[in-house]
Amino acid sequence: MTTTRELAGFVRATEHDDLADDVRDALKRRVLDSIGVAIAAEGAGPPEIVDRTVADLEADGPCTLWGRDRGASPVGAAMHNTALVDALDVADAFLAPGATSRPSDNLAALVAAGEHEDRSGEELLAALAVATEIQGELAWNAPVEERGFDHVTHTVLSAAAGASKLLGLDELEVADAIAIAGTGHNALGVTRTGTVSRWAAAASANAARNGVYAAVLARNGMDGPRDLFEGRKGWADAISNPFEVDLTPGERVSDVATKRYAGHAYAQSAVEGIVDLAEGEDLDPEDVSGVKLETFADAKRVLGGGEGNRYEVDERAQAAYSLPYALAAALCDRDLSLAQYERQRIRRGDVQDLLRLVDVTEDPALTERFRDGALPAVIDVTMEDGTTYRVETDAYRGHPTNPMDWDDVEEKFDAIAGERLLDEERDEVVETVRTLENREVTELAALLGHVRS
Repeated sequence: MTTTRELAGFVRATEHDDLADDVRDALKRRVLDSIGVAIAAEGAGPPEIVDRTVADLEADGPCTLWGRDRGASPVGAAMHNTALVDALDVADAFLAPGATSRPSDNLAALVAAGEHEDRSGEELLAALAVATEIQGELAWNAPVEERGFDHVTHTVLSAAAGASKLLGLDELEVADAIAIAGTGHNALGVTRTGTVSRWAAAASANAARNGVYAAVLARNGMDGPRDLFEGRKGWADAISNPFEVDLTPGERVSDVATKRYAGHAYAQSAVEGIVDLAEGEDLDPEDVSGVKLETFADAKRVLGGGEGNRYEVDERAQAAYSLPYALAAALCDRDLSLAQYERQRIRRGDVQDLLRLVDVTEDPALTERFRDGALPAVIDVTMEDGTTYRVETDAYRGHPTNPMDWDDVEEKFDAIAGERLLDEERDEVVETVRTLENREVTELAALLGHVRS
């Protein structure tokens, strides 16, 4: 059974020199992708609420608030900046059976901790590798969603681990930080069931904040139940089943899926498939009489109506958790990007009418393929004249079996954040991330404090 001491030993032992070249490159791609999403989220509803809240509680502080003219504590900065990364649901995911953890949710917390401690870019990458590895191993080996918990229950542990490394905790202190985080901050799955609220876009920020806070508490002498996982009424009893992890520095970063389209990770293959079909066959949405999507169990459960009505879609939070909306909007517009989540687009009659023609069903064979690492979808689009077009897919551009390279990530960065940056700002951000091992965390944080819409 995995223990807090096992995780703490891994946190303390992992250094930048332990990371293979391809791991370092993959981590930097994660950083650029996450930063691009954060820049694009400037002005979005949930981050604005978080910003007002941080401003109410903290007049200023030593850590940069991205896109603002002021700072906050490491805890406030972790909450604020993670809210930006997660607001648009277009960064990344682990596609583990029973879990949808987002590695990008760790970044802002680690930048805040690294900035506070004047850490190097090498140290930031090592901490990001630690957080990504722990989060990924938990996603695969200790899923929590079927037991009623939200996926950010993993994030609070990974953020606490990464922040502990940057804050310089010793092994017992790291174990305490993980113990505090995992005992006091387990989020409920109701966040993403029923009518999805704005909290769904802020839950990971709350987890990241709590992870940093747990690490600071541990550094200041607070101990926690180090038998968190195996103890009586601990994690294995209450939240997951008994589990083991196999921690290798940075290995899990190769399993990260980068989103090509805005919206949930489970929708990516289906959206790419219907866009390709609509373009290839020049389909007229007004002539469509029905759309049938066969998908895997988790997609049906989360996005297809298994945990709430996914046909009543009135705003972004609901649209992001609706496969009927995702397919209808993609078929109408040949795209699913940020524009498709604007309220006026969501409410237009064409997409509202079409989404009600989308039938989502689970195919057990596709569920097995998902568990074997695919992201399968089978789509039939039937026209008014009776013609049916079919598309089948197992992955999309950005899936771990078809990953985005550096040029792809730069192209995505430009598409979602480029118009908010001057050319020289854009180039400076990209070059800073590309050469992160030769930079200081304060350089990156200062840069992100100045770029704004």
